[in-house]
Amino acid sequence: MPADRRLPLWAGRTAALLGVALVALNLRTIVAALSPILNLVERDVPLSPVVIGIVGAAPPLMFALAGLVTPRLSRRLGLEWLLLVAVGLMAVGQLARALAPGSAVLVISTALALLGAGIGNVLLPPLVKRYFPDRLTQVTTVYAVLIAFSTALPALAAVPVATNFGWRASLAVWFVLALTAIVPWLVASRSRSRALQLARDSDEEDTVEAEPALEATLFRSPVAWAVMIIFCVSAFNVYAGFAWFPILLVQTAHVTPAEAGSLLALYAITGFPGALFVPAIAARLKNVGILIYVAAALLLAGDVGILLVPSIATALWVILAGIGGFLFPLSLLLINQRTRTHTGSVALSGFVQGVGYIIAAASPLAFGILHQVSGGWTLSLLMLAAVSLAAIPAAIILRHHRYLEDDLARRVRP
Repeated sequence: MPADRRLPLWAGRTAALLGVALVALNLRTIVAALSPILNLVERDVPLSPVVIGIVGAAPPLMFALAGLVTPRLSRRLGLEWLLLVAVGLMAVGQLARALAPGSAVLVISTALALLGAGIGNVLLPPLVKRYFPDRLTQVTTVYAVLIAFSTALPALAAVPVATNFGWRASLAVWFVLALTAIVPWLVASRSRSRALQLARDSDEEDTVEAEPALEATLFRSPVAWAVMIIFCVSAFNVYAGFAWFPILLVQTAHVTPAEAGSLLALYAITGFPGALFVPAIAARLKNVGILIYVAAALLLAGDVGILLVPSIATALWVILAGIGGFLFPLSLLLINQRTRTHTGSVALSGFVQGVGYIIAAASPLAFGILHQVSGGWTLSLLMLAAVSLAAIPAAIILRHHRYLEDDLARRVRP
């Protein structure tokens, strides 16, 4: 886009920008705030292994459900009002689980909050496309970094707050943060017409809306499948890594549990550079497939390194596997870069995250089953390596700048 057609980032859309940032800051607090303090929660609320397992499996499952239902709900309520509903679900769920008298309320309220977060996951890319068509890369970078930060912040703050003020206060803090995201979207929904007119005036792309119910035909689009695959590769590796890397490293690299925890934190921190730099790099590349090849190579190197020489340069293998997760912010950017319309962006976001999180939910289970069946970690790590290689055909498809709507038009043309 020519520079003279780009608006200042804040021009007429300050509320929308603050809204995107605050929603992004809330999207992972629900996941990351509970697990560090489960031992404290159990003192007041008895938690069976089944309940803990349900809570652990809930995030990808609720995110997948949100991916499947959000496109249809957005047609009825509109993007802004549906996002307000999502933030409301997050806030109510966070407060309810902070007050939970028993495990049933804890599970239900966690699921409710996660459903809100999942809807927010799906809606942020199309909302960025709607309000910031001239600033896709910059705003995607902002919210991808904040999502990464929202994963790390509760892990750092939850235990100190719970120790000093109790676990209920530790969970209630995130209810307050969720409330802050409501205000800018109330403002944005009231001033939407002016903000959207400014955005349209600055956008050189065709913004004519696609046909409704576009998601019903997405399986025909190679672009949709390719973006979904790279999202899956990232999510599959990340969910398996967070679930199993600590015990795996204790047994294979012979580190202490404390060292394994530090390595897991290192694994999480390596997501920040990808969120910060990858969207800008991708926006300048003619062939984005190059980035996907690099990510696949990094994931493969990390997995193979842990498999073959886990006790040598252990931190290096963890860092490589963590950096390879930059496929996540890349897929968020591609949801907007490879669609022409807001409707297409909503549909693609729902498809990518709906299918992607269903597959990601299976990764810790599959990793554990292969470990139990084989009695070692070789098959489990080979599975991660094989999944990483699945990004290569997606890179081949995405090497050309093609759009979802064009794919579907070619499929229905006589």
